[in-house]
Amino acid sequence: MILRLFRPRKDRARVRAIYAAIVAQARQPAFYAELGVPDTLEGRYDMLMLHAFLYMHRLKDEPEPVKDVAQDVFDFMFSDMDRSLREMGVGDLSVPKKIKKMAQAFYGRASAYDAALAKAGPDLGEAVQRNVFGGGASSAANAASVADYMRRAAKALAGQDAAILTSVGPEFPSAGAARRKAG
Repeated sequence: MILRLFRPRKDRARVRAIYAAIVAQARQPAFYAELGVPDTLEGRYDMLMLHAFLYMHRLKDEPEPVKDVAQDVFDFMFSDMDRSLREMGVGDLSVPKKIKKMAQAFYGRASAYDAALAKAGPDLGEAVQRNVFGGGASSAANAASVADYMRRAAKALAGQDAAILTSVGPEFPSAGAARRKAG
């Protein structure tokens, strides 16, 4: 929305800091070294989407000013992806199509994760296996570990005050603990 361009610089700095916290968690080496997430462009994209989902999932039932911050983080995230694609040399005409596909992928993952978190059972592990690990049967244990991490992260975020989440950002649990607990 064009009005977002005229928001105070302080808000943009806050949104950038929140997004940076999400990115930093998604880049934790334990996801790739211990939990078996593919250390590829796609694997890193999936972990970014997973953490952005967890943050936005926590804020979805909050009142409008809080939801607005979640929307700002979402917008900033896709603006950053647009910039990254252009830096990687993707042609100007292709970028909007790629961003549209990435946004559709995010919404698909968010829908699957949201439904699976609402239920107890293997659904979350299956969604993770399909989205993060490409559905390979050999990755079931890794997917279960990532799903366990997601449940712990959702619980940890639920215990964090919305004012803190929208001012300094989320505090995620350790990624490495999921493997030890599941293994």
